Amino acid sequence: MTPLYWEQAKRELAGLDPVLRQLIRRYDGPALRRRSDAFTALARSIVGQQISVKAAESVWQRLAAACGGVSPEALLELDEAQLRACGLSARKADYLTELARRFSDGSLSLQAWERLDDEALIAELTRLRGIGRWTAEMFLIFYMLRPDVLPLDDLGLQRAMSMHYNNDRPLSKLKMRSIAKRWVPWRSVATWYLWRSLDPIPVEY
Repeated sequence: MTPLYWEQAKRELAGLDPVLRQLIRRYDGPALRRRSDAFTALARSIVGQQISVKAAESVWQRLAAACGGVSPEALLELDEAQLRACGLSARKADYLTELARRFSDGSLSLQAWERLDDEALIAELTRLRGIGRWTAEMFLIFYMLRPDVLPLDDLGLQRAMSMHYNNDRPLSKLKMRSIAKRWVPWRSVATWYLWRSLDPIPVEY
């Protein structure tokens, strides 16, 4: 599922920012899309914490093979040793088991999440063990398809913005936020294209 706002966001960002205009032209084609259910999106984000996209995909594929397809019920069938054998740290194994349990017992309300604005939903998600702000932001971008999320803690976004807007010198989060003001209300889309400038293969969770 590709967001209905995508083409409008591309046009407006291209008109506002010459860097994004070039990136949108260069990487025209695949768009951000929802590729999974809510559990998978959150679980993938936990797996991807503090490791490269390539490493995260490798761990995920081993986990999927061990589960026979990742679902809350299938993951709960694996013990810690089996999860660790997939390449997960003990902490991530614990977080995934807790997340699977919460989805399996029905204690999470996806319908309620739909009604929350971005900051309220981030606050709700970060009450779950193992889900910090970055993981919640990835969920908002890749599952909820929220259009205006700016993940300032994301290392890829930091690197891309320093490269394109500051001659490869580090940028403070305050400066990143200032640059991104022109992208409102399409900061998720701008972020997606900046990620692609580092890796032409679209990022997905």
